[in-house]
This record gives sequence, C-alpha cells and structure tokens, in this order.
Amino acid sequence: MERARSLPSRRHLLKGAALAAVPYALLPAAQAGARPQAVDYPEAEWQPASNSNFSVSSRPMSYSVDRVVIHVTQETYASTLAIFQNPKKEVSAHYVVRSADGHVAQCVLESDVAWHAGNWDYNTRSIGIEHEGWVTKPAYFTNALYKKSARLTAAICDRYRIPKDRAHIIGHYEVPGTDHTDPGPNWDWVRYIRLVNLA
Repeated sequence: MERARSLPSRRHLLKGAALAAVPYALLPAAQAGARPQAVDYPEAEWQPASNSNFSVSSRPMSYSVDRVVIHVTQETYASTLAIFQNPKKEVSAHYVVRSADGHVAQCVLESDVAWHAGNWDYNTRSIGIEHEGWVTKPAYFTNALYKKSARLTAAICDRYRIPKDRAHIIGHYEVPGTDHTDPGPNWDWVRYIRLVNLA
C-alpha cells in the first residue's frame, strides 16, 4: 500500500519561486568539473588548474619537498589562471600571487606535482609560486606582492621544514636545464628572504 505523500510547505514553495525568479546572470558561475577544495594555505583562493596540467601525488610521502621555486608569469594574473585551466597548455604552479594587492590563488594542491620548473626532479621536490608581472617591469613587484608572497613562502617552509635561505628558495633560472630567466634581475632577493624570515 502506497504511503500518502506530504505536500510541500508554503515556505518551501515560496523559496523555490524566489530562486526561479533570480536571473541566471546573477547566480555565481560554476566551472565545468570544478569542485570545492580545501586549500593548503588559508589565505589562498582555490582556482584549480586543469587535471591535465599536473601529476596527482601524495607528497611528502611520495616525494620529499625541500625547496620553493619563485617564478614571474610574463602574463597578467587572470591570463595565468586561464593558462593553468587550459588542458592543452601542460603547465601549472601551486600558487599565483597578484601584483596589485598580493592576493593568492592556489591552483594545485601541495601534495600534487605541479608542472612549473621544466625539470621533473625539481617539480617533484618543490612548491612553485608564480608572481604576476614581467621580468623587465619592476613596477609589478609591489610591496603587497612581496609581503604576501613572503608570508606564503614562510608558511610553506614551516610546513616542510625547509630552511628559509637562498639555497632552498630559488629562482626558476636556477633550475638545472632551464632556459628561463625569471624572476629576473629586478627581483629583490635580499628584501624577499628578509621578509620570509620575518613572516
């Protein structure tokens, strides 16, 4: 024998009607295949890279993490996120720091291997941080960018017990076999390492 179905409450009907009346343009856009993700760095916003642009792993169990690689995007912040989300690009970094305000986006979990260094060994053992800007335009290296990036790097170093020095916080140009020059001669390493150690 079939149970009598309860009718929806008036309140339930009104909520549904109100939602139906909201124009779709006002609702937040969802990325195809995107899922909410807990970030590794609490101040970061989750902006996931395409699954085609990194290797799923279980670091630090699968690979030890012993350095941070500093990059400069040679693109805008928005363009960098779009590149990482394009499955045909085969590139990503764990984090991107915006120039104007130092806002941090996380694109790859730290447990996974981002494809940022151009050297598999260095990819497996490092966290990659991209910074919005161009190596020839030092105006992009704002106080906010330095400060927020240094706090991020300090947190990573603390988490993996990485020494906060130039032997373990390196530029992309220092990765063996690379043809990159970032972060370039306008990046203030003395200031940056000092900020990392003060964070």
